[in-house]
Amino acid sequence: MFACLFCILYSLIMKSTCPSLYLAIFIVFCSFGCKQPSTTTQAGEISLQQYFTPGEPGVQNGNVKMVTIETPKGPMKVWTKRIGNNPSIRLLTLNGGPGATHEYFECFESFLPAEGIEFIYYDQLGCGNSDNPDDTAYWSLPRYVEEVETVRKALDLNKENFYLLGHSWGGILALEYALKYQDNLKGLIISNMMCSCPDYGKYAQDVLAKQMDPKVLDTIRTIEANKDFENPKYFELLMPHFYAKHICRIPMEEWPEPMSRSFNKMNNSLYVTMQGPSEFGIAGNLVNWDRKAQLPSLTIPVLTIGAKYDTMDPAFMEWMSTQVQHGSHLYCPNGSHMDMWDDQQVYMTGLIKWLKETNSGAKKVSL
Repeated sequence: MFACLFCILYSLIMKSTCPSLYLAIFIVFCSFGCKQPSTTTQAGEISLQQYFTPGEPGVQNGNVKMVTIETPKGPMKVWTKRIGNNPSIRLLTLNGGPGATHEYFECFESFLPAEGIEFIYYDQLGCGNSDNPDDTAYWSLPRYVEEVETVRKALDLNKENFYLLGHSWGGILALEYALKYQDNLKGLIISNMMCSCPDYGKYAQDVLAKQMDPKVLDTIRTIEANKDFENPKYFELLMPHFYAKHICRIPMEEWPEPMSRSFNKMNNSLYVTMQGPSEFGIAGNLVNWDRKAQLPSLTIPVLTIGAKYDTMDPAFMEWMSTQVQHGSHLYCPNGSHMDMWDDQQVYMTGLIKWLKETNSGAKKVSL
C-alpha cells in the first residue's frame, strides 16, 4: 500500500505546476510511513524486546537453569526457570508445603510479564523438578537457607534487583533468609505466613477449630489422637470442612489445574517432617519456630500479605508489617491461604504496585 502511495505522490510532484507543495507532502509521508516501530520506553520501564532477551548465550532452553548445591551426599541439583528479564526487579518465588512445587505460582504469568516484572520459579531440594535425596536429615530450615543463598549467587541476584517472595512455608524460609542475608535483598514479601508457629497453632485451635461443626471436630480430634492419619475419613472431613474454607475457596471441583498439579506432587516426607501430618496446626520440627523478636532488625522494604479466611491470622499478618522498619501490608478480603487464586485481582494488583513503587525508591506503600 505504501509503495502505491509513493508512486502517486511522485507522479503528482513531477506533473504539478506547484511541485513544492507536493514535495512537502511527500516528505511528511516519508517521515511517518518509513518510521520503524519503537523499542524504547519511558525511563525505568522495560521494552518488550528487552524483557524477552535470552538470559544465556547458546542453545535456548526456555531460561531453565539447574543450580548445583553441595550436600553431605555430594552435589545435587535444584531447578529454576526465569520468566522475563528486568535488571532492577527480579522476584524469586519460594513455594509452600513444605514439599509442594513452583507450579501453583503459574498464575503469575498472567500478570507480571505485562508489567515488565521478571520472576523466577524455583523448586527447592526434594520438590518438583529438583533432586530428591529421600533423606529426612535434609529437611531442615538452616540447610534450606543456605540453599537459597547458593541459588541467589548462581542466578546473579543482588541488592540492586533481588526481591524474595515466600508463600506459606516459603514465608518461613524467606524470613529466615532475610534475617541472615538481608544485605543481599532489595525487598521481601511474606505471603500468608505468620512469623510464629506457636501463635499459628494457637490461632488454629482457638479460632479456626471453633468454626467447625463440633461433631466433625471431635472425629478429627479422635483420629489425630490415635495418629490414624491414613484413615480415609480424616481427609474426607478436612477437605470440605477445612481446606475448602481456609486453603482455597474456589469450589473444589473447579480448583485451578496448576494448583492441583502442585499439590498432587507434594513430597509427603518433607511435609510431615517439617509441618506435621495436617494443615490444621503444626506438629513437625517447625513447631517452636518464632521470629517475632527479630522483626525490628529488618531494614529492607517488607510486604506482608494476609487474607480474611486464611489459615493464618490476618490481624497477625498486619501486625508483622508494623514491627519491621519499612513495612507495608496487603489484605485480601475475599481470599484464603491460596489468595493468589481465590482473591486474585486484589493480590496481583497489590503485589505489582508494591514492587513498582519500592523499585522507584519507596520504603512503604499504601495498599
